[in-house]
Amino acid sequence: MSAHLMWMIIRNNNAYLLKKSNIKKPFSTESNNLNNLSSFRYSGLIHKKSVGIVAAPDNKGFSVVYKKSRALHKPAKSVVRRTMKAGPRRSLYKLKRLLKANKYRTDLTKAALRRASAVLKSQKPLAVKKAHAKKSD
Repeated sequence: MSAHLMWMIIRNNNAYLLKKSNIKKPFSTESNNLNNLSSFRYSGLIHKKSVGIVAAPDNKGFSVVYKKSRALHKPAKSVVRRTMKAGPRRSLYKLKRLLKANKYRTDLTKAALRRASAVLKSQKPLAVKKAHAKKSD
């Protein structure tokens, strides 16, 4: 089945759709959806090749979850998970190289890099602010 036909079937009703009354465009909670928007472009369910970025299980680095187009009809074998925790700069470079080598869509590459850097930023410890002593005259 083509991706466009699948999108026409699931676009208004699926288990991952998150609709709110005051939001025009519904959100999506599906895996491999980089922007969490319910749209054909970012859907991880319907495309042969899709990418998802999640925090690593030990909260050090991130995991890239992507689909292999060869094993499309075998769901257990189609999903690959690679953990990258060689430091932020090197991990982002490895992610970019992985997506380019596997010939993923270029519009997903930028979204994946943004998602990965957001995950890495969320894992940094918060800086403790020093309390300043009040001056007395």
